[in-house]
Amino acid sequence: MIETPDIVRPSKELIDGLEHIGSATAAGELNRLGIRDAHIRGPISWNHGKSVVGPALTLQFMPKREDRYSVDEYADPERQLHRHALYHTQPGDIIVVDARGDMGSGVFGEMMLTYFKGRGGIAAVIDGCIRDYPKAQSLDLGLWLRGTTPNFHTQTNLMPFAVNVPIACSNVLVMPGDIIVADDDGVVVVPIKLAPELLKRASEHRDWEEFSHLKLSAGGDLRKYYPLNEEARAEYEVWRQSRQH
Repeated sequence: MIETPDIVRPSKELIDGLEHIGSATAAGELNRLGIRDAHIRGPISWNHGKSVVGPALTLQFMPKREDRYSVDEYADPERQLHRHALYHTQPGDIIVVDARGDMGSGVFGEMMLTYFKGRGGIAAVIDGCIRDYPKAQSLDLGLWLRGTTPNFHTQTNLMPFAVNVPIACSNVLVMPGDIIVADDDGVVVVPIKLAPELLKRASEHRDWEEFSHLKLSAGGDLRKYYPLNEEARAEYEVWRQSRQH
């Protein structure tokens, strides 16, 4: 019997707070916290308008070698580790897959993604492809992908290899349970230990950017209001205090 580890999930309060910051703010603030580049390049949004935040279930694929993996699409399904990754799904989870950028393997199809959605999963980030895209799109999941293919997961070059282990998704380290922030700008990985400080900094950043946006939309001076100079900072503090009463 195959057994795979689960992840440790962050608090609901942390996830709820990070839902308001967006990938651009997350990437910028993580840079200031010492993470030079947390952006997973390659997978882009295939279900535009979706914005998600949640913990990462991880799935690692490796190059297929027939002596290690000869299972076809439906034979002996419990040997197929991509199924076991989804067995761990809890509401709010995001599945993140290192599929090696391969464009000929459909990591998941409609049925697997339907199960994932039914268990409460909210998004898939795949350095590779899915199949059954027209039907998968109707599930209203967040989908960040390199592309689509009609092939099933082990038809060509890949085999699922490990579940909830550290992975290199598009050459970016993702640890099981890291927080994913994804929207139409892209996908950002938030190291779980940095998440509370990111939330604090990003909340402050969001507030002053809201003030800046109001001023710039009214014709305010870019040199004064983005970023805030000392004079504008004083105006911002008055504005911020007024919103708390």
